[in-house]
Amino acid sequence: MHRTILVAITDLFFYTKVRDALRQPEYQLEKARAQQDILDKAVSTNPEAIVLNMNDLTLNAFQALETLKADPQVKAIPTLAFANHEEVETWNRAKALGVTKIVSRNEFSARTKELIDEVIAIPHRQSPPS
Repeated sequence: MHRTILVAITDLFFYTKVRDALRQPEYQLEKARAQQDILDKAVSTNPEAIVLNMNDLTLNAFQALETLKADPQVKAIPTLAFANHEEVETWNRAKALGVTKIVSRNEFSARTKELIDEVIAIPHRQSPPS
């Protein structure tokens, strides 16, 4: 059984990190290359989790979160985000928009698979406790 993970990361370094960490046969990555891809692929592939780079200059992760959380079909899909650790406002805004978990870029790089497994393990398709 494949676990589909929607990866909204245009930065090749971080995308490669995700791909390498989730290479096991149980994972299948769907890549969102444009803003509209995020919602379209979330609806069409029904992923187990969505990964967002909050610092991505190509994809607006805040807009993506707002769009995802406003859509009843996909709003319960767990989201794992990462951002520069010193950007407190980014972290607070991501949490306010309903991200399941946000970590620093370094932690994301070091623990990608564990973090994905963690957000998937949160009671599925329910809003996380605040």
